[in-house]
Amino acid sequence: MKTFTASFLAVALLFGTAAHAQQVQPLDRIAAVVDEDVILQSELDLALNNVLAQYVGREDQLPPREILQRQVLERLILVHLQSAQANQTGVRVSDEEIDTAISNIAAQNKLSPDQMRQQLANDGISYDDFRRSLRDELLSQRLRQRFAQTRISVSEAEVEAALASQDGEQYHLAHILVALPDGATPEQIATGQQKVEGIKALLDKGEMAFSAAAVRYSDSPNALEGGDLGWRSLDEIPAAFASTIRGLQNGQVIGPIRGPSGFQLLQLVETRATDQAAAQSVTQFQARHILVRDEGGDDAKAKARIDTLRARIAGGADFTEVAKESSDDTFTKDKGGELGWFTQDQFGPEFGAAVAGLQDGQVSAPFKTQAGWHIVQREASRQANVTDDNRRAQMRERIGQRKLEDEWNRYLREMRGEAYVDIRTGTPAAADGNGG
Repeated sequence: MKTFTASFLAVALLFGTAAHAQQVQPLDRIAAVVDEDVILQSELDLALNNVLAQYVGREDQLPPREILQRQVLERLILVHLQSAQANQTGVRVSDEEIDTAISNIAAQNKLSPDQMRQQLANDGISYDDFRRSLRDELLSQRLRQRFAQTRISVSEAEVEAALASQDGEQYHLAHILVALPDGATPEQIATGQQKVEGIKALLDKGEMAFSAAAVRYSDSPNALEGGDLGWRSLDEIPAAFASTIRGLQNGQVIGPIRGPSGFQLLQLVETRATDQAAAQSVTQFQARHILVRDEGGDDAKAKARIDTLRARIAGGADFTEVAKESSDDTFTKDKGGELGWFTQDQFGPEFGAAVAGLQDGQVSAPFKTQAGWHIVQREASRQANVTDDNRRAQMRERIGQRKLEDEWNRYLREMRGEAYVDIRTGTPAAADGNGG
């Protein structure tokens, strides 16, 4: 199978390569019931074979097949639950958005959409199944974004503290999670601690590589990726680990540490210095404008009206007074159309192009955007240093992502715990259906 870029990988989990897909005979048997939805055995087999294909030559890193099957099934269960939750909360993905995503994936892999479609067919992947899985992935992304908007906040004090503690380093990390349920009993905590200490002992003795132990034993959603967390700055690392991470050597493991999700082991894979942000400046404009909306879809009437206003200004009328009298922009009308300082792309490409094409003090000809017809008077321009603003915005994003990761994983556990799940694969672990 052609190696697709990262944007494809989340979708590719649901499919096998051609060699494996040809060995799988689609079954009409149900592998699991998830609330009002079902996961077919054929869907599980394809996802399982895809994981096996990724570990060709490294099969010894995988857990026994029945455990691996349960891990893959749990991923599929979460995909179905997120898709259902997205639909219930009004999150939608249109066919046009899926078409755009497919075009982007194809372009990233230097293929046309038709070539990618043929590649999928060559690999035994149904194009309709691919679209459905891509829709599920996009729904999950939208659901996560909505979750972040409503649940995650970052204060100015947090940004200031994180900026002050920056050390100019990034850390490539991996982790192993032994999960504990919310409200875990003393017996469950003791069992979890015994398990994580046993894993740590294997690592300390050199009997197993960290990535292999993560695949085999971790309860984290990224277990099948060897627990890889990627590159992170200090502010993106949970506080329980951040205080000790600086003193580690590459390959060292710390933990177990008890966190909100359970017991964790963390490995520092490698460290690198980050590039210090060079000073950045952008051109900003100060301008005022007059807007005429084409109410009722009568574009000709709106155009005639904006032409009349422009003629008044050309005849000597004061721009500010005309804006106060006649602009349809309720946010700027009382201020004479004043927009303040803004970057060229802030109000859209048409508006930006019109302002950038003027000299300071000049008034534009009427032009149209999605909002309606405009006249703009450019008042001034300047070069603004945005380095500090960018650093603060990046830091806010990093802190938000760290918080989102913790909260989102907790949300997924709650969603999984509250769902009705009846597993029918016939594996020894299949007796763990939730609900009734």
